[in-house]
Amino acid sequence: MEITIVTGLSGAGKSRVVDALEDIGYFCVDNMPPKLMPTFAQLLLNSREKREKVAIVTDIRVGASFGDLFNAIVELKELKCDTKLLFIDASDDVLIRRYKETRRKHPLLDKYNGSINDALAAERSILEPAKSIADYVIDSSHMTPTDCKNRICEMFLDNPGNALKVHCVSFGFKYGIPLEADLVFDVRFLPNPFYVPELKHKTGMDSEVYDYVFSFPQTKTFIDKLEGMLSFLLPLYAEEGKSTLVIAVGCTGGHHRSVSVARCIASYLTALGYPAFENHRDITRG
Repeated sequence: MEITIVTGLSGAGKSRVVDALEDIGYFCVDNMPPKLMPTFAQLLLNSREKREKVAIVTDIRVGASFGDLFNAIVELKELKCDTKLLFIDASDDVLIRRYKETRRKHPLLDKYNGSINDALAAERSILEPAKSIADYVIDSSHMTPTDCKNRICEMFLDNPGNALKVHCVSFGFKYGIPLEADLVFDVRFLPNPFYVPELKHKTGMDSEVYDYVFSFPQTKTFIDKLEGMLSFLLPLYAEEGKSTLVIAVGCTGGHHRSVSVARCIASYLTALGYPAFENHRDITRG
């Protein structure tokens, strides 16, 4: 099990980092006292539902127990967990500006009589030992949310392109367009297998229907143009930090043409290296 401990300055963007980790498949837990981490890891290791990648956030919100972090890391490694420490930093002027913009209160502000400068200085002093042993340090001072997402993908994915997951959904227009769809394509212009007696009660999951749909030149032309567009769009979506794209393909009932085309798209995107999943929403309706 991989465990990434996320810590760093308050306001530096730990929440944004955790969101990015969650998008790429990490099981994330916020604000955990370090002393509980080995017990938590043991529970996960013994659970029937295995967790391969876990991210745990800890920082000065846990109080004096933050000092237990170093012993916790040793214990996690003794449990054979691949443990890494990720430290999120930012310059003082950027942190102060963020606090002013969000009107959030620094966790140590009251302790230092409302002085944000003193609170930040104290926090840096407390966190410096953790920063000194961190496996990764990210300075978020000049990062956009997209920059942050891309940096996390570069650090924690073997193939950063896998950060964008694509769901290819077939549906029937008679049952409504999927609400979650990002891109919708209408394939009702294609010849309909429904009117071929031997295909009527089959679906696009059957090779006879699939082959019928793709036996027409207009289908092949459409797919060529669609694949060209998707190969152009998907890298741009990934570059902008999009984590999930839903491509919906519709025909009349969602049994034949849309299923066949959605299968074809999913296969094409998988070949390009994207995690692509099929969902045939209405295939059993009617």
